[in-house]
Amino acid sequence: MSQSQRAALLDSIPPERPVLIAGPTASGKSALALEIAARGGVIINADASQVYACWHVISARPSAEEEAQAPHYLYGHLPDDAPYSTGHWLREVKDLLATGARPIIVGGTGLNFTALTEGLADIPQTPAEVRASGNEMTLASLVAGLDAATAAGLDLSNRARVQRAWEVLQATGRGLAAWQDKTPPPLLPLDACCPIALQVERDWLNARIEQRFDAMLAQGALDEVRAVAPRYTPQLPAHKAIGVPELMAHIRGDISLKAAREAAVIATRRYAKRQRTWIRSKMGDWYKLDLPE
Repeated sequence: MSQSQRAALLDSIPPERPVLIAGPTASGKSALALEIAARGGVIINADASQVYACWHVISARPSAEEEAQAPHYLYGHLPDDAPYSTGHWLREVKDLLATGARPIIVGGTGLNFTALTEGLADIPQTPAEVRASGNEMTLASLVAGLDAATAAGLDLSNRARVQRAWEVLQATGRGLAAWQDKTPPPLLPLDACCPIALQVERDWLNARIEQRFDAMLAQGALDEVRAVAPRYTPQLPAHKAIGVPELMAHIRGDISLKAAREAAVIATRRYAKRQRTWIRSKMGDWYKLDLPE
């Protein structure tokens, strides 16, 4: 897409219409959000790692200069040990929508967008003791503890999703599939938005991922992770942010900085591949903005 075509796309978006921007990591989502926000609106984060106060550099949160260009919400507003899920995020977005400002919702967490536009079952929060028990179990044991209907619809190799389903069953006595069957209407239906998904060329994105991680290191990512080291808990969602386990291994003397960098770049590329797959399989009705231009 040429610059003139991109400008035409932006001109075609009604000024009051909510905008959703999804795409893989390092694809330029935040820059596009700022372009749209310059024409009116507030930017709302839909990325699972950028909500934590401890991660500014390592999660690629917008800079102070970028945040000064438009109102930004749900960035860095939580301590790293705070329980936070798609349900928590959706409730916060609901409050922001109630202000009446045009939302520009941007991020790489596909599940947040699915919940926003298709609805999310109102499942009670998991008690801390149930989550602690799940943290100690193997993936195989968690899978074995699922009900058949839920297991049939899950990626059983995804530990986070499997553990969440196990926790729901343990805490409520009902399987996750049963809860999802009673999903309420969506907070922001897709046909009420302008949904844009960045569709990127793999090699172009891989090069950007590598360049960005080097920039993160230059901007202090290692010091950011070092500050968290005394309280580092691998099971915490915040501490699973890509780049954190790899740099933590270096800080503890297990691997060299070069090896940590290489491992983090590989992990980021794998995550981006999963994000591109999500866009292809779950976002068929979204407008696709092809990159590079």
